[in-house]
Amino acid sequence: MAVAEAQLYAKVSNKHRSKSPSGLLESLLTKGFPAHTAQKALAATGQKTIEDATKWLHSHCNDPSLDDPIPQEYALYLCPTGCLHNHLEEFWKESKRQCGKNRAHEVFPHITLCDFFTCEDQKVEFLYDTLKRVGDSFSPCFPPSISLSLHASTSYLGFFIDDSHGSILKEFALAFSSEASALADCHVKPYLKQFHLTLAHKFYPHHQKTLEQLAKCINPKETCQWVAALYSRDMRFVHYQTLRALFQYKPQNIDELMIKAGDLIYVDPTQQSNVSEGWVIGTSHRTGCRGFLPENYTERANESDTWVKHREYVFATASRFLTQTENESNVKLHREVQNASTSRSATDVFSFQNTSLRRGVLVICHGERIDQVFGKSWLQQCLTADGKYCRPDLNFPSTLPKRKDSVKQFECDPPLSCCGIFQSRLIGEALLDQEVTVSNVYSSPALRCIQTAQHVLQGLRLDDKVKIRVEPGLFEWTKWEASKVIPDFMTMRELAEASYKIDTSYRGSFPLSSLVPSESYEEYVSRSSVVIKQIITACSSNGKCVILIVGHGSSLASFTRPLIGLPARDSSDFAQVVRKVPSLGMCFCEEIKEENKWQMVNPPVKTLTHGANAAFNWRNGIMED
Repeated sequence: MAVAEAQLYAKVSNKHRSKSPSGLLESLLTKGFPAHTAQKALAATGQKTIEDATKWLHSHCNDPSLDDPIPQEYALYLCPTGCLHNHLEEFWKESKRQCGKNRAHEVFPHITLCDFFTCEDQKVEFLYDTLKRVGDSFSPCFPPSISLSLHASTSYLGFFIDDSHGSILKEFALAFSSEASALADCHVKPYLKQFHLTLAHKFYPHHQKTLEQLAKCINPKETCQWVAALYSRDMRFVHYQTLRALFQYKPQNIDELMIKAGDLIYVDPTQQSNVSEGWVIGTSHRTGCRGFLPENYTERANESDTWVKHREYVFATASRFLTQTENESNVKLHREVQNASTSRSATDVFSFQNTSLRRGVLVICHGERIDQVFGKSWLQQCLTADGKYCRPDLNFPSTLPKRKDSVKQFECDPPLSCCGIFQSRLIGEALLDQEVTVSNVYSSPALRCIQTAQHVLQGLRLDDKVKIRVEPGLFEWTKWEASKVIPDFMTMRELAEASYKIDTSYRGSFPLSSLVPSESYEEYVSRSSVVIKQIITACSSNGKCVILIVGHGSSLASFTRPLIGLPARDSSDFAQVVRKVPSLGMCFCEEIKEENKWQMVNPPVKTLTHGANAAFNWRNGIMED
């Protein structure tokens, strides 16, 4: 910090040294809360009300980091309000619907004035004072409207701010950062590059044209009042993903996390590799507690959903009213956005029964596998000393299929649990209720996939009419095999002898011998693309029929994206998507033959959601005191 700034800080610090704590802090202290945790609660809730801070403290009573002196991070943004903000929100919504989520969707529309910096909890009020004082100073010269010009590239779309207006914003940011750094004794760095308002960032290049069309519907001269807003976030979770709980979950074990519907959870993608399938380990934003939770109880949230707005300064501009012309512009925008998305909106209200005669591809993940419930040692739990199978729990299958080699081969090629069998048959019955006509069935060579296909066909009452084509190319990414070798799958003869309805005449498009251990992600993507296209070519395209593909969690993305013309995801993103796929998760693609393309639409049946059912010993708690 410069000498002049240090002197100014010392002067201000001396001036405030005898000042009593704020009313909010004083109220918390009288309730018996320690000063450092009370200040932490106020900083975490934006120092708004005593009720908010008290609720935060009670919720975080078991937070292991409650006493840690970790400050919040703060940023100063210039945010639009009024009609312009509404149109930007409409763009956010429509661009996400048509092109999927991109990096810009993580945060609300804004212009960055000062990027994130840390500030000690007890000095946050100096930031508020600075914002008010600097805002008052610049309000008379603040432009009544900011000139915005659209700029586009292959990975960025947004409005650039005119240089004359940008210079005023730069001076405002410099003044805030200089005074805040001195008063709050923190390092505030102003944003001094080209000021901009991002519309889309890090999107797929083939979406650029659609995004530009939607952006051109926004009138940058629309009525707007600009607000300088101070936000904070928890610096510990900056690079984490944020999930939102869809349902309540009550822990079954001591290491699990209690969540309520609406809770926000911080998840570190780098810590999920050793977590059991279908689970994640995360930290609750509401309580600060950490533990395991079922991933299919959550959905992705935005990064800024956990941020807290502390204070804002509304720049006083000439009074504006929504004139008839502006109202017509608003209606025009809505109409243009609707027209731009007509073709896509039709898929959102897709009704399976009312579509024309089109081919479909239904990709399903296998049902619940036995090791998913009983762990990797499941086989030891069900084998007696002489190697005979003994069912230790009703969720174990009643028998295991016979194999010519050792029963230990099931460790790398586990079967379905009894619940997995029930799930599969239930999906088949639901497809039958929706009058879905399945013409061909392809399955990964993994036993759990073949069993899933068999029981789906039984639910459809097609097990005597449609045979399962075992396609080695449908197997999951071999890098994920814990054994680092390709499993020794059951042979066609063994499967047939075990009463699985296998098409023994089928010869896979990708030989089993071609599967290599620990293949690269590029090799897996290439294999998946080739196999799905060969399956489509091999199946008849006459009439309304469905090709059923039973694979793994990875299959939903790796087989549908090349079919609808989307590039493969990054391997890290791909892994996170796959982790969220539950048992019997599905995707459905429909052929638009007249346009020679495929589109993804809603699956013909509803999702299957159920809770955990822990093992129970009647001696514990019933007989014992």
